[in-house]
Amino acid sequence: MKRIVCIILLFGYLGHAQEMDKETQKAIKKSATYTWEGNKKLDEQDFVNAEAKYRKAISENADNNIAPYNLGNAYYENKTYSEAFGRYKQSAESATSKSEKHKAFHNLGNVFMKSNEYEKAVEAYKEALRNDPTDEETRYNFALAKEMLKKQQEEQKNNPDKDDQDQEDNQDKQDQQDQNQDKQEGEQDQEDKGDQEDNKNQDQEEGDQGDQEKEDEKEGEGDKKDEQPQDGDQEEQQQPRPNQLSPQQVRSLLEAMQNEEKKVQEKIDAQKIKGPKVKNEKDW
Repeated sequence: MKRIVCIILLFGYLGHAQEMDKETQKAIKKSATYTWEGNKKLDEQDFVNAEAKYRKAISENADNNIAPYNLGNAYYENKTYSEAFGRYKQSAESATSKSEKHKAFHNLGNVFMKSNEYEKAVEAYKEALRNDPTDEETRYNFALAKEMLKKQQEEQKNNPDKDDQDQEDNQDKQDQQDQNQDKQEGEQDQEDKGDQEDNKNQDQEEGDQGDQEKEDEKEGEGDKKDEQPQDGDQEEQQQPRPNQLSPQQVRSLLEAMQNEEKKVQEKIDAQKIKGPKVKNEKDW
C-alpha cells in the first residue's frame, strides 16, 4: 500500500496559501494542523481520534487530498474497505499532482482486489501507471489483477449461475460504496455543527438522567409501601410481633389468675364457717 510524506506536501499547501485571502489561509493552516495531528494519533494506534482529526482537516479544506488519503489508509488497515474506497476516491479527485493521483489510484486498486472486483482493479492500476509508469509495485499488482480477472472470467464461463450471483454481489458492493460516499459527504457538511449538537445532547442526557433518578426514587418508595404488611394478611398476623404475648404466655397468665381467684374464694368460705369476729372494744 502506497504512503506519502505528508510533511512536505503540507508545507506546499501553506506556500500556496500566501496568495489567498486571510480566511482561506486560516482554513488551510487549520486543515494542515489537523492532518498532522491525525498522523500523530495514527502512529500512536489511536484510530478513533485520528479519524476525528482527519475529518476536521477535510472539513476545513476540501482541497486537502492528504487527509482523505491517510484516512483511507487507516480504514484499509482496519479492513473497512468500503470506507477506504470512498476516501481514496476523494483523494484522487482532489489531487493536483501526478504523484498524488498515482498513490490514490494504486490504493483504489488494492481495495478492488480485496473485494474480488478484478476488472475495476485493473482499471485503477492502469490509471495509477498513467501517472507513474516507473512504479514496479503498481506494475506487479496490475499484472496480478489481469491474471485474476482472466481466471474469474473462465470460471464464469464454466458456471453461468455463479456469474449472475457475482454480478449481483458486485452491484451490492458498489451500492454500498456509493452509500458510504454519500454518508461521508454528509458528515463533512455536518462536522462544524457536530460539536454543538454533542454538547447539547450531553446536557439533555444529564437532565434526562436526573429526571430518571427522581422517577426511580419515587418508584422505590412506592415499592416499599407495597411491601408493608396488610391488615387482612393472615400469614403476617400469625407471626409474633414486638411487645405482644405469645399464646403460651397468655395461658400461663390465665392459670395464675384462676389460682389467685381460687385462693380468695377459699378465704371467703373459711370466714363464713367461723362466723363474725367478736369486737373487744366497749360500746358507750
